[in-house]
Amino acid sequence: MAVNRHVAIGTQAAVDQVLKAYGWVINTAFVERLNLSLRQRVAPMRRRSATSCKGEAGLDSQLTLFQVYYNFVLPHASLRQVLAEPVATNRRGSAKLWQPRTPAMAAGLTDHRWSLREVLMFRVPPWPQPQMV
Repeated sequence: MAVNRHVAIGTQAAVDQVLKAYGWVINTAFVERLNLSLRQRVAPMRRRSATSCKGEAGLDSQLTLFQVYYNFVLPHASLRQVLAEPVATNRRGSAKLWQPRTPAMAAGLTDHRWSLREVLMFRVPPWPQPQMV
């Protein structure tokens, strides 16, 4: 079966160039994985759920929290890095061979995995307000 590709923003050549740097090709698996992650972690997006949003603002808030959790708290196996030296676990299992990393760590936005408490307690600085004349 053939796959029809349609680039909504930019050109096919630009998309192919960016993906080629990582050895990737356009694949629906990325979209399907994101859809599954959203359905698993954002209750109103589940197919059958007792929880619902009372409006667009509620869903927007839940999606924003999911996005921060996904990028700052949740480690991704594909982003982990090999440790230079295995770390002992004090006889509680095998030595740690990998450093778990989040997308924010891979992008250089932070140097550690955030806890959910740290995310919820983070004080967002005010954005620049328009100057009134």
